Amino acid sequence: MEDESKTLMVDEKEPMHLVKDCQPEDAFFSEMEMDHAMEGDKGEGSDAIFSREAPLVCKGHIRGTSIGRSRASELMEESEVRKKDKNKQEKKLSRQDRIELGRMFQGAVSSQDLKLAEDLILVADPQTLNDMLCIALDSIWFLTTRQELSGITGLIKKIVENGANDFTRAALRTSFLASCVSACQSRTMSLSDTVGIMAQRLHERLQECHGDEVLKAEASVKVQKFTEWALKCIGIHSRCQENKGRRNHSTILELQLQLSAFRTFLDLAGNSLTGKDFTEAFDAACFPLTLFSSSFDSGWASGISATVIQGLLGMLVEGGADNVNQCFLEASRFGSTELVRILLQIAQRNSLDVDVDLALGFASHYCKIGTMECLVEEGNAGAFLGPLMRAAERGCMQVVQWFVERGCRDMELCLALTAAASCCHVGIAAYLLPHIPQHVLAALSIEILKAAGERSSGSLDGVAFLLRIDFLSDPAATYAVADSIARSSDEAVSPDLRAFLKEHWSEAAFTEGLKYGENHFVNCVRILRRGSSPICLRDLPPPLVTAIAYLPLYRECQRAAGGCLLPQKLRGQLLEAASRVGGRPVDRNSQARELLTILEDHLPTFFL
Repeated sequence: MEDESKTLMVDEKEPMHLVKDCQPEDAFFSEMEMDHAMEGDKGEGSDAIFSREAPLVCKGHIRGTSIGRSRASELMEESEVRKKDKNKQEKKLSRQDRIELGRMFQGAVSSQDLKLAEDLILVADPQTLNDMLCIALDSIWFLTTRQELSGITGLIKKIVENGANDFTRAALRTSFLASCVSACQSRTMSLSDTVGIMAQRLHERLQECHGDEVLKAEASVKVQKFTEWALKCIGIHSRCQENKGRRNHSTILELQLQLSAFRTFLDLAGNSLTGKDFTEAFDAACFPLTLFSSSFDSGWASGISATVIQGLLGMLVEGGADNVNQCFLEASRFGSTELVRILLQIAQRNSLDVDVDLALGFASHYCKIGTMECLVEEGNAGAFLGPLMRAAERGCMQVVQWFVERGCRDMELCLALTAAASCCHVGIAAYLLPHIPQHVLAALSIEILKAAGERSSGSLDGVAFLLRIDFLSDPAATYAVADSIARSSDEAVSPDLRAFLKEHWSEAAFTEGLKYGENHFVNCVRILRRGSSPICLRDLPPPLVTAIAYLPLYRECQRAAGGCLLPQKLRGQLLEAASRVGGRPVDRNSQARELLTILEDHLPTFFL
């Protein structure tokens, strides 16, 4: 009978096809090879496990085991013939026979037909035995009884005894699958949305990585294929359990059986698995959980659904996995709070060092507030300065507020204020100022302005903002600080900052403003007395004459007086104007609001 097969294509709009297109009775076989791709930089990345996978093929109507037994008998007879013919060299199975044998083995394992499974092991060639090892090992995450445990561990032992030796591939593949099984037991996750979620997370992750776009696209396809395989496997076993009247959520006893089976596999592998293998398997288990990010229920890490992944990761660490910190940083970066919580527990149980402060920096950079709270409350992260300053530089108000509410030292707040001013994030600067004691600001005022000017990227708007809002809450003190820097010969002062302050905020600028105002008044008087305009300006009402002379200055000062203080040069002009229109000298220390009020009293109301 000619077999009919079809390749399951991926439609992102209908991810449920991964489950629907295969009935639980269908035998399922997928050949996989793992690739190990390095990601990340500066120690923050983690290894990602991708796959090259043959199309997922479903055979039609291989129900029960009658056809399977018949074909198995044929293969066994062929094997016996080859063994008896000593003149013929033992040959490998054809690809078609290997796929069919694997499919029958998968069906036998799923239906708990251990006799057929053992018979199939006897006719498998070395490559097929390694495939069978993967299939048998994958099934351990769906064990529910001690009888099933005994049966599947017996099969694994028999497969190894007959020559299977690719323990690395089996360990990586089953670690990834175990992670997906645990994730799908979260109440907020379902098979119907998992593919879409992981694809979106992976796309976001790859966008942040530097590298060739073609390679990133290939990596995305590989991971998505691997995920589809894992979810298809979960879907088939879930349907089998439903048909047997079993629930899909495992009990603690069932999870212990599953971990016991994995321990048996590790014992069989022995020294065949190296520290590198355990490290890559650890990454394979963490990778999908990282992509799921914050899609888990709150508290998932302490619930029964996470028991398997906790036990699995613990055994991998015992075996020699040394990338706990890398995976911890990656999970923090992507806001996978529950995985961060699990890795913290594993690190504590195994006396491993994880860099909670660096992790806090990653989480804050990507605004993962929930992860930040976990790192501080459960990981005791306390290095706030770096993340706070970077958040101020980026203008991330949510993160800045979080750190301030958690409690920052005065010096940390001053440095964050400097960072915000240097990058012209005036909203952040305005938020931070009230949280800094005035005596601290007064003591560090010169250094704050100097540092903000030095670190600025061409714009001094942040420095101007601090001066305009009178950041020292004392106009005389604020002007004095600006004048001091303008007159300073300190080489540490940025030339641009010195020139800016000298031109607009120094005492010299104020004097220049007064002089400019005097010249302007003289010019206005000359026009009134000697002007040859047909309009006799002296005959106009005084408010209109004042408007002609000083309305542009009034408008400019209104725009510049968004804060409390005017630049000294502009204040000098306004002071001179107020003295002239008021007909009396005005105190040199008068500020914008008082001076503008004097002008307003002499301007037509329709201009105000």
